[in-house]
Parts: sequence; C-alpha cells; structure tokens
Amino acid sequence: MAINESGPAAEPGAGPDAKIPLPLATGLGLQLAALVLPGAVLIPTIMFRGAGQPDQVLLWAVFASVIISGLTTMLQAARFGRLGGGYLIATGASGATIGVSIAALDAGGPPLLAALVVAMALLQFAFSARLALFRRILTPTVTGTILMLTPVTVMPVIFQQLDNVPEGTNPFGAPLCAATTLAVVVAFMLKARGGLRLWAPIIGIFAGSLVAIAFGLYDFERIRNAPWVGLPTVAWSGVDLDFGIAFWALLPGFLFIAVVCTIQTISGSVAVQRVSWPNPKAIDFRAVQGAVTADATGNLLSGLAGTMPLGFRPTGTSMVEITGIGSRIIGSALGATLIAIACLPKALAVVLAIPGPVTATFITIMMATIFIIGMKVIVHDGIDYRKGVIVGIAFWVGVGFENGVVFPELVAGLTGGFAPNGMIAGGVVALFATLFMELTKPRRSRLEVAFDRSALEAIREFMAGFASRSGWDEQMAARLDAVSEETLLTLLAGDEAATDPAPRRLLVVARREDGGATLEFVASRSEENLQDQIALLGDTIADDVIEREMSLRLLRHLASSVRHQQYHDTDVITVRLEPTAPSTAEGG
Repeated sequence: MAINESGPAAEPGAGPDAKIPLPLATGLGLQLAALVLPGAVLIPTIMFRGAGQPDQVLLWAVFASVIISGLTTMLQAARFGRLGGGYLIATGASGATIGVSIAALDAGGPPLLAALVVAMALLQFAFSARLALFRRILTPTVTGTILMLTPVTVMPVIFQQLDNVPEGTNPFGAPLCAATTLAVVVAFMLKARGGLRLWAPIIGIFAGSLVAIAFGLYDFERIRNAPWVGLPTVAWSGVDLDFGIAFWALLPGFLFIAVVCTIQTISGSVAVQRVSWPNPKAIDFRAVQGAVTADATGNLLSGLAGTMPLGFRPTGTSMVEITGIGSRIIGSALGATLIAIACLPKALAVVLAIPGPVTATFITIMMATIFIIGMKVIVHDGIDYRKGVIVGIAFWVGVGFENGVVFPELVAGLTGGFAPNGMIAGGVVALFATLFMELTKPRRSRLEVAFDRSALEAIREFMAGFASRSGWDEQMAARLDAVSEETLLTLLAGDEAATDPAPRRLLVVARREDGGATLEFVASRSEENLQDQIALLGDTIADDVIEREMSLRLLRHLASSVRHQQYHDTDVITVRLEPTAPSTAEGG
C-alpha cells in the first residue's frame, strides 16, 4: 500500500483511504501496538498457565498469537476483495475465550484446542457469507449495547493494574503515575491543536513513565535481560482430528463464543465506520462482512498454529475517535509493528515494562470513548421506547453479571462453573429481546418477482392489496405506490451500472407498524448507497443523473425514513411511511 510521504498530514476525519506521512503512520502504529501488546501477551499467558501447560508451549502460543494478531490487523486494513474490512480494526487475543480454551486444554491439550478453534473459525466464515439473514436481530441496538458493555467487562481487570507495582515502593508512586498520565492525555486531547493532538496518547504514557522512573517503578531489569532478536522453540502439537467425546462436549461452548466474537467484530466494524469519515455515512455491510471474514481467517490460523482465538480490540476505534484520523495505513503499520516486536524480545520488553498504573489509566480513557461510540451507534439509528427498554435492561443485566450479583451460585451451576461475563450476558439479553420483538411484529405480506421493470405492475397490485387490507385511504395507498415505484427504479439504475449481468430476483415485504407502513426491498447489490445519495442530494447535479436524482428526491419526500444496507450480492432497502392522518393512527 503506497504512502504519500511528501504530502501534508491528513486532516482529522479524512477517511480510511487518506494518504498520511510515513512518520505519522508509524508513530500512531507504535502507540496502538503499545496498547494492544499487553493483552496479546498476557491473555494467552494467563490461559496456558491456568491450564498447566509447559513454558515451551506457552512461549510458542504467545509468539503465534502476536504474529497472527499482526497479520489479521494488516488483512483488516488491506481488504482484498471480500476479505478484510478496509478500516483500522485492531485484532488481539480474545479474553472472552479464556474459559472455554482452558477447558479444552485441560481435556485434550493444545491439539484439542486447535480443532475447536478451527471449528469456531469455520462457523465465522459461514456467518460472514450469510450475514444478511441476521440483519433483523443484529441491529444497531444490539451492536451498540455490546460496545457499551465492552468497558464494563474490561475495566475490573484494568483497575486491578492500578496497584500492580512492586512491594515496598512509595505508596504515592502509583497514584502519581496514574494522575500524571490522566492529566497529560486529557489536557492534550482537550486543548492541543493540529498534529500535537495526535500524539496525546504517547505523550501521556511518556509523562507517566517518567514519574514511574522517579519512584523506581519502571522495570529496567526486564529490558536488560531480554535479547535483541529471538524466536521461541516451535512447540506445535498438531490438530486433534479424532473428534472424540471431549470435542463434542466442548463444541457448543466454542460455537457460542464464536457468535459472541462475531458480534463483537460486527459491532467494532460498525463503530469504526461511524468515526472514520468526516461526514456521516451509511454503514457499508460489505465491509462488515469483510471484517468478519478476516476475523475468521485469523482464528483459522490460530487454530492451525495451536494458540487461542483472536477477536476485535477496541483500541483502534478509540484512537480514531481521539485523533480524528482513520486512515487504514495506520492499521498496516500496527500489524507490521506487532509482527516485528514478536521477533524482537527487547522491544517487547520495553512495552511490557511500562508500569501497570500508566497503562491502566490510558486504557481507561480508551474504554470511555468506546462507551460513547456505542451510545452514538444506538442513537444514530433512532431510539424509541422499545429500543430504550432493550438497551437499558441488557446493559444493567450485563453490569449485574459482571459484578457477580445475579444469582451467582445458580448461574455457575447451570453453566458448568463458568459464569458468563457482562458482555456475553447483556448481549444475549439484547439478542433475545430483539428476536422477541421481531417474532411478535404484525404479519408480513410478501411478494417475489423478477428484478426488472416488468415487475412494476405486480408490485403496484401488491401494494394496493396491502393498503386495502390495512384500511388506509387513497392518499396513503398512492404514497405506497409511489414509494415502491421510485425505490424499484433507483435500484434498477444501480443494477444496470453493475458489471454482473446475471438475472436477479426482488423480494418485497410489507407490514403495518405503529399505524404506518414498513416496506422492505431485498434485491441485488448496487455499487452506491441510496441512503447516502439521499443525504447528499443537491450537492452536484449532472445531466446524466437528473432522472435518478428526481427519483431520490421523490423518495425522500414521500418516505419518513430510508435505510439502505449493502451486503455482497444483496441490497436491503427499508422504507418507513408514517400514516397520512396521525389522528387516525392505530398501534401496529
């Protein structure tokens, strides 16, 4: 990927395709690596030590985890066809998988873990390919709630690091390290301008480390003992293909964790798209599918290498929110840095030597931005009392489970001793509440036709019958007819420009909801997002797009809201029409 070294630095919010100078990309990549590495090293260390694995296996698993994290992060940034999200999406060892991974190591060692992680990756590949089927339950309400619960799950562990200092040190050392880091980072984030704001994280960590050195908290001994270059001894035990009782007993747990990790990646991909563009854009679900596919590829490599599963890390999204720069070049720099550090033990030691109070304070700031991004995802989609109930209940259930106050003994007994963390518990509540809402909605009317202009008459008859059954007047029936026509013509205009001439089908779904109508058009893919085009109407007008722009203007005028979800080979346009006369509206 080319980097424009001579050009000016990208303005905040310049987008994922922005070309930024190499020193800036490297610096931001190093900052992110300093935040990703502790988890990438400590999580597999905790897991393999907890399972009683020998040091040789542990060192190999940590090395493989860091290398594959770097490769997957680069893959996410590059986006090769349907592989990769094309955004700054950091990847690292997944803490949500610790429990099931330890169980697999106890039952069958690294070979059984490898087989189960490969099975988990295969499910993620299938999930990515058919993501459009889950669009009604993996809503912004669900993904935003999971993002909000990410800090709830992470922060108890992070706060423990505030006291992670050697015994016998000055009791004021840890608080002053944390306070200095917090004050410097926040001050630069709030008051610094231009390029200086981009270096707020590293300046804060450096300032906190200086205070740590003054109190003797920085671990120089670790750095002195680490070699400059070195690779661990290969300790690969293969993949258990016997598929015995232990495999089938643990498989459901791994498949559930695969769904959880996939939803995390979806949430992260949605969040990073929200913060990466200078102007709000509709979510590109093709990029979301690519992110899930890259995540699955990373887990496939992890399984084959005999290490633990990987997952989305929120630090990349937080960095974009803090700095305003979302260039995916930074993702490539981060991935390359992780790979390099894995082969340079002394560089790895420099990062790991940073005192716990310093890293904990900065990660706290990062998690605060993730919480706010989750709120933005929910609010941007539009929140009513139903969504508010789902978010509120799911969030506080997650908080309760994370703090172990929700029937802990009963839950531990039902889950085999592994109580779900807050993110899993809250995510499950949000998923099932959304599924309940979907299943109890009014009955849908459906029509499937060929995706061409000849289908217009059949769609008009379908809409007329739907309006008649719903008891609406002629004005509402005319609006339904006009909206259907303009949506079909706009979709057809995008399809005619596509290079794939294969015949396609169009599914039209209509239902009553809150006295109005919700229409869904499921068709072939289009290269442009209709939702964005409606938002940008009037910016530019060319002679060859006047007819299409007229259709978009009419659609904007007739519909209350238009949502366009783009997947590979599938477009889903959801149009909402409020009732003609509010006084006669009935609950749907």
